Amino acid sequence: MLSFRPTTINKRFSVLAIAITCFAVTISHAQDSATTTQSSSDKLISKTVSRIVAKLMQDDHLSKRKLDDTMSNRAFDMFIKNLDPTKSYFLQSDIDEFSKWKTELDDQMLKGEFLAAFEVFDRFLQRVDERTDLAAELIDEDHDFTIDEEMITDPDLLSFAKNEAEARDNWRKRIKYSLLVLRGDANDEKADGDADKTAKPKDDPKERLRKRYSSFARRMHQIDAEDIVERYITAITTSFDPHTTYLSKGTFENFLIQMGLELEGIGATLSLMDEGYTVIKAIVPGGAAYTQGGLKVEDKIVAVGQGKEDGSLAYDKLFKEHGSGFVECTGMKLDDVVGMIRGKAGTVVRLQVMSENETELHTVEIVREKIKLEDSAAHGEVFEEGDQKIGVIELPSFYANMGGGGGRSTTTDVKKILDEFNSKDVDALVLDLRMNGGGSLREAIDCTGLFIDIGPVVQVKDPYGRIEKLNDENSGTAWDKPMVVLTSKFSASASEILAGAIQDYGRGLVIGDTTTHGKGTVQSLVNLNQILFSRIKNPPNEFGALKITTQQFYRPNGDSTQKRGVLSDLVLPSISDNMDNIGEADLDYPVKFDRVPEAAFEKLKMNRQDITSALRTKSKERIDSSDEFQKEISKINKYIELKNEKSVSLNEAKFIARRKELNAEKEDEKTIEKQMLPSKEIERNFYLDEVLRITADYVKMLNQKQLSLR
Repeated sequence: MLSFRPTTINKRFSVLAIAITCFAVTISHAQDSATTTQSSSDKLISKTVSRIVAKLMQDDHLSKRKLDDTMSNRAFDMFIKNLDPTKSYFLQSDIDEFSKWKTELDDQMLKGEFLAAFEVFDRFLQRVDERTDLAAELIDEDHDFTIDEEMITDPDLLSFAKNEAEARDNWRKRIKYSLLVLRGDANDEKADGDADKTAKPKDDPKERLRKRYSSFARRMHQIDAEDIVERYITAITTSFDPHTTYLSKGTFENFLIQMGLELEGIGATLSLMDEGYTVIKAIVPGGAAYTQGGLKVEDKIVAVGQGKEDGSLAYDKLFKEHGSGFVECTGMKLDDVVGMIRGKAGTVVRLQVMSENETELHTVEIVREKIKLEDSAAHGEVFEEGDQKIGVIELPSFYANMGGGGGRSTTTDVKKILDEFNSKDVDALVLDLRMNGGGSLREAIDCTGLFIDIGPVVQVKDPYGRIEKLNDENSGTAWDKPMVVLTSKFSASASEILAGAIQDYGRGLVIGDTTTHGKGTVQSLVNLNQILFSRIKNPPNEFGALKITTQQFYRPNGDSTQKRGVLSDLVLPSISDNMDNIGEADLDYPVKFDRVPEAAFEKLKMNRQDITSALRTKSKERIDSSDEFQKEISKINKYIELKNEKSVSLNEAKFIARRKELNAEKEDEKTIEKQMLPSKEIERNFYLDEVLRITADYVKMLNQKQLSLR
């Protein structure tokens, strides 16, 4: 959750602000030449930013940690990892040489120095140029695809090359692997072309690979001093926690632009990750990617094209220059990739994507469109299960004032649906939060209030240990019958607050993945310009902003939702429960789980252990005898097997055989992915069937125990 930070902090920087104000009038920017040089004005800006951020991190970050040698070591590792995540460019000797900075970054940050940042980045550029030349040489070699050898793919098993000979061998394998992937794509397209004579052939695999690495090298050389400073300071801030980041002037400007514009494009949150790949980090409910399908979280975007393959929408000039209509974007600055993907509603963008655990590229064609707020709104439907009527509400996010001031909100929409359910004598409710990534904290509290009487919904602790209880203050309930909250690993932040409160109050059951996402922290956006230029009405944006973690959420019972999430009362088999790098605990240096004193609230008895235990037994019996669930479990096991593979064969026959096996499983995987994404209509499948059966059993058991709110 993100909030805009009030500028009460200004007084601490008043002396510095006066000095900077005098300087601001004469600010001029450095040229776009060498990436590691700064003008005198830029040096003063970065020095000022470094000192302010260092002070904010120590004074205002939730952890109240000092910027010391421990944080310096973390930051050193983060900076290296962010530059070279696959350990493909640096040599071990480079890392050994840089180790002199391991305990110096904290001191440099406090002084406003960037010696380590520019030295490391200079060496990185040198290695990128060397590896690009090496890749070009290796691409033209005659590779033997009949020998049995493997390339390590598990990041935890990778290590920096000890010398140039080892680096060459590593890159030889990397090139072989990439050629196998691209040759497989070309063969697939050739086969498809027999059926579709209008299909355009992709570039020669070797040519595409040359473009990929030359593009990466070119983009790395376009990284300027501002970008280096941003990456370096963010390496420092993310050593405190993964959500605290520095936004440079350019990044902050883009952020403000996005805040003020209508959402047009594909409706996805992008991030720059491994080897310069642009990665899908989130899919926005109601956006084009959400409604049209084809993309999923953690997909890597390798290339971008404009218009349809059949030419019905012409390519623009940039894309016409690239033959196939695709521009390789590996290594591009994130802003440039976003610029290519973003466009007017109604136009077409084509993305060449590599999905997690796949060895081939596929093309996803998306018609850009505005975010359809209706698609992200709560919607409900009534299902019959035996003699029970069960209402299901799918809630993709917690939204406020949809359609402007005084407009629709989560609470008003959910209450309207609940009123309809009551008028139809619905017996129980399933609230589906499986893909709810959060949203408005106030709406999460008010929506929880529809199911409980007055009382605390969430507790919030600041860096000074002060605890504030945020209460539902509206007496009465809109729904007093049995309820189930359906969650997954994708349920985060505000959705965890609601699920945790329902569980703590004993108001209902939580069913789904083993636990939710586990993000229990709040970030504030601190505009550094407002701090430094508090006496100027419209301060220049020269210093960017800091997104800093300042608060932590706690449930009414005192448990944090951080890292642990909300544990389900009943766990059902799902692919999302087995995915890595999704939960908060998978990130580097997350804030720790802890507790605060339990708040005072009235506990109900609608999730007693004897009831949940009996429900688990009955559910397990059904799952064990269900063909659909057994097929699902088999698919999950295959997914886990693939996920746990540490290497890939570079023998073409074995590679093709494995590729065919993966292709055969793709339709199954698409079915699984569909179940993870909410849709406009609530689909009754075997998973929801089991949830409805559990809910029906739950109602009967409660009636037998004569437990209700009435």
